[in-house]
Amino acid sequence: MGYSLLLFLHICGAGIGLLSGTAALIFRKGFRWHRAAGNVFFVSMLIMSASGAGIAAFIKPNMGNVFGGLVTFYLVATGWLTVLRKEGETGLVEYGLLMLALATGGGGLLFGWEAAHSATGLKEGYPAAPYLVFGCLSMWAATLDVRMLGRRGLTGAPRIRRHLWRMCVAFLIAAFSFFLGKQQHFPLAIRGSQILNLPMILILIVMVYWLIRVRTAGAYRKI
Repeated sequence: MGYSLLLFLHICGAGIGLLSGTAALIFRKGFRWHRAAGNVFFVSMLIMSASGAGIAAFIKPNMGNVFGGLVTFYLVATGWLTVLRKEGETGLVEYGLLMLALATGGGGLLFGWEAAHSATGLKEGYPAAPYLVFGCLSMWAATLDVRMLGRRGLTGAPRIRRHLWRMCVAFLIAAFSFFLGKQQHFPLAIRGSQILNLPMILILIVMVYWLIRVRTAGAYRKI
């Protein structure tokens, strides 16, 4: 019963998250429909990542999915909190999420090191690379958290850049997991083809575009 419920939540959260994330990228930033899509994306991604990590940790052991779920949860939560808070404002939740990032980062680096030095080159069925990617990403984001908390929050363009890249990278992880990690659910003709890479490429392009625009054009005033 528990597994069925978590799986249902995971599938629903993933589907709604992919659709709402796409809508948030399309709608004009800072306006009503973008915010509405972003709020749906936030809730659905938290459900998807938490349920996925729970399944992978306690029901169907899969450490790669545990780290992926935790990193996605952390990025979405901190990205959403960034614009929920007023400029120059932080709270206790940010400190709790920082602890999650440090634990995830440390665990990812440890598992990566163990995989790289094992006889098979694997740890819990995964090579070092995925663990190291999640570990380094978490530690880098945690470093930025420490700096942000030391400044007692962010204002202006840095605040919007933090929101943008965290939400987009979380979306990228979800898209990667679906389009490349679940290829068996796609028609045989496109499995392993470059078509399945297109969503991730588009997300990266949009993320880079907005990061550049916020930095160079003062677009954060309209977001």
